[in-house]
Amino acid sequence: MAVTSEDPITEHEEEQINEANASGLRPVVFVHGLWLLPTSWDRWRGVFQESGYTTLAPAWPDDPNTVKEANEHPEVFAHKTVGQVADHVEDVIRKLDKKPAIIGHSFGGLLVQILAGRGLADATVAIDPGPFRGVLPLPLSALKSASPVIGNPANHRRAVPLTYEQFRFGFANAVSEDEAKELYDTYAVPASGVPLFQAATANLNPWTEAKVDTKNPERGPLLIVSGEKDNTVPWAIANASYKKQQRNQGVTEIVEMPNRGHALVIDSGWRDVADTALTFVKRFV
Repeated sequence: MAVTSEDPITEHEEEQINEANASGLRPVVFVHGLWLLPTSWDRWRGVFQESGYTTLAPAWPDDPNTVKEANEHPEVFAHKTVGQVADHVEDVIRKLDKKPAIIGHSFGGLLVQILAGRGLADATVAIDPGPFRGVLPLPLSALKSASPVIGNPANHRRAVPLTYEQFRFGFANAVSEDEAKELYDTYAVPASGVPLFQAATANLNPWTEAKVDTKNPERGPLLIVSGEKDNTVPWAIANASYKKQQRNQGVTEIVEMPNRGHALVIDSGWRDVADTALTFVKRFV
């Protein structure tokens, strides 16, 4: 177990913070979503470090260090909320000497928008981002992707793993069968059920944690990246988030990656997405 709620900054995160501050370089903070771990960003961190940035990949509270450990102890993922994770990553960012760029995928894409809305980023890239309050479209594919969790109210209190078939539909629908199996074996871990229930009820709950301050003038430039074939966060959701974010006076852009599914940050085409994010970050940071 890497993190506890009583001690939210892990030793590994402290090491990353200290290395970033000692480097004098501009930091880039990567935030993962459900069913993945911080290590899913390892290749991205290498690309950004080669381009002159220092990088960090904070964990969600109690994230295990490895996929093997995560699958042996799925119970550690239970009960984690959007607000809890956002506050944890904010704690990490506030210990940095320089304001970072932040990049997130799926629920990590929602989290980086929450953090940008708190004025904590000089540039933000939200990739296939989870919806926030005010984002209304609910395409059938998104409902099907969420059904392994929200189909059973008891999952609100549980950590929920995906079967291979569920991962194939929700993450790896745009790659070959062989690559989908490799991605599942390499990256898939259980996830907290809470965030999906929070997203599903965000438009009914005025006190929801799945809320983004889209109007903060300190939000900074924002790029939303959408995978054309994403079943979990289809274009309708990504574009609705973009339209909400356009209320901000800062730069707000959206790009669609052709023939890409929700696994676009970890599959064989990850470098194209990383280069798209890097190009955007370089314009501002």
